[in-house]
Amino acid sequence: MAMNRGPAEQDFIIERVRDLFQCRVLWSEGRPCLEYNSNEELDKISEYIKANFDIELLDVFFTAVESLPEDH
Repeated sequence: MAMNRGPAEQDFIIERVRDLFQCRVLWSEGRPCLEYNSNEELDKISEYIKANFDIELLDVFFTAVESLPEDH
């Protein structure tokens, strides 16, 4: 069964990722950018998207960047 790859599905995938993982979604010029905490987390998010939606992470997000450590 073919899945609709439109904006509604992209919004749903982004919402699921935010609910399931400790990450943030930043927006740049209306495009979603994933901010993740570790390479392991990025791998898990990528695997989740591929397994559940049969698309690649960068088909959903414009880019992915690692979070900078917080200054204390």
